[in-house]
Amino acid sequence: MKKLTKPHPTHVTTQAIVDTYRTTSGVFQGLLKEVRELSKKKPDATMSPAKVKLINRVLTDLLGFLKNEPEGKYLEELDSDTLPQVSDALLVMVQFDTALTKFSGRYQEYDSILHSHHWVTKEYLASGKRE
Repeated sequence: MKKLTKPHPTHVTTQAIVDTYRTTSGVFQGLLKEVRELSKKKPDATMSPAKVKLINRVLTDLLGFLKNEPEGKYLEELDSDTLPQVSDALLVMVQFDTALTKFSGRYQEYDSILHSHHWVTKEYLASGKRE
């Protein structure tokens, strides 16, 4: 009897990238929430150098894996030389948020037997769990 396997996935990432995604996306979501709130109160306010530095630390980590994705060409850190207004920073961060959502959808599969999603990584495929 021939064993049936799922077709080879189109998009495969690595466990290291998934780990970075998991570590940074939660921190990013917290920062995005704060910038959204600040944007409601003072959208034209100039961001402080400390805020830009803090946000850019997270954006740098995200760019480490998002820059090679189709959406990566639209992503860049905040300009720390000409400090952005809060509304401009929010726009940049929303682009990152969209790219993170696309990344998650691109590299996760739904297992209809287990009723759960899992990341499609080189390591996962090598383990044979997908068959």
